[in-house]
Amino acid sequence: MYQERILLTTKDILEKEFKIDTRGYRPQEVDKFLDVIIRDYEEFFSIIKELERDKKELADDNLKLKQEIRGLRTKLEVLHDDNEGNVSNSDLLRRLSNLEKIIYGKD
Repeated sequence: MYQERILLTTKDILEKEFKIDTRGYRPQEVDKFLDVIIRDYEEFFSIIKELERDKKELADDNLKLKQEIRGLRTKLEVLHDDNEGNVSNSDLLRRLSNLEKIIYGKD
């Protein structure tokens, strides 16, 4: 994923040759510095792999939780619909009873 965005690999850094001028840098210092850069690159790649694993685990957990939420919402809607059905039935019966009293004059 990140490989196409990174220009240098550890091998590129290790095999890099510099031309030496009369007043150039000391090759030993350059080699030491490049060794540090190589170590950092290896550590970066290791961190990236670890973070990608973590990201995948979190995405999987997120998907499972979303499915669980969807299932719980469905169950809640079913329970809510059942309760509303009972309440509205009793409410309808009460209303019918009141209408009968009004129409037939029963107290």
